[in-house]
Amino acid sequence: MAAKILIADDEQRIRKLVKDFLMKEKYEIIEAENGEETLDKFYEDKPDLVILDVMMPKIDGLSVCEEIRAESSVPIIMLTAKDREADELNGFNKGADEYISKPFSPKILVARVNALLRRSNVITDGGVLEAGNIVVDITAHTVKVGSDNLDLSVKEFELLCFFINNEGIALSREKILDNVWDYDYFGDARTVDTHVKKLRAKLKDSGKYIQTIWGMGYKFEVKE
Repeated sequence: MAAKILIADDEQRIRKLVKDFLMKEKYEIIEAENGEETLDKFYEDKPDLVILDVMMPKIDGLSVCEEIRAESSVPIIMLTAKDREADELNGFNKGADEYISKPFSPKILVARVNALLRRSNVITDGGVLEAGNIVVDITAHTVKVGSDNLDLSVKEFELLCFFINNEGIALSREKILDNVWDYDYFGDARTVDTHVKKLRAKLKDSGKYIQTIWGMGYKFEVKE
C-alpha cells in the first residue's frame, strides 16, 4: 500500500510542484492550504509523512508541527522561505525531522521524503545498505569499506545504519539518541559524539562522510 503524504502550504503552485514529483514515486497525496485544515486532515487521514510550510494562515506551521509531534512520531519536513540558522533550530526544537528552504530542488525533497520513510519503516530496504565505498550487510551484521572488513560494536553498527538510511539529512544529537539508543536511554549528547568519533576512526578515509553541523549534530553525505 502506498505511503500517504500530507502537503500543507498556502501556495497552490508549491503544493502542485511537490505533488507532481511525489506522485511519480507512487505516493498517495493529501493537500491542505492552512494550519487548521492541516490538523483536520492529519487527524482524519493519518498520513505517513507531513510536508509543512512554516508561514501559513490561521495556524502557523511551527504551531502545527508542535501539535502533531505531541500526538505522533510521524516524520515532518518543514518548508520555509527563511534561511537563518535560528529559524531552522526553532523548527527542530518543535519536533521537525528536516528543514528545507525555498526555493528547493524537488528531487532533493523526494530523496529526503524517501529517507525519512525508510527510517520510520514505512519503506523497507533489503538486507544490504551501500554508501560510497561502504557496504553494510544487515542480516550478516558485517561492514566492508572497499575490501576491508570492519569490526564495529553493536552501537557503532546501528549508528552507521542510521546515518546511511538518512543520507543528506541534518540530524540533531537528540534525534540520534532517540533512534539509536531509543527513548529509554538516559545518556547525553556526549555519548553520540564519542561514538561518532570512534566510527569515523574505523571508517578511515570514509569517515569524512560524517559531517559535523556545529551547535546541532551531524549529517552523513557521500561526496566523492
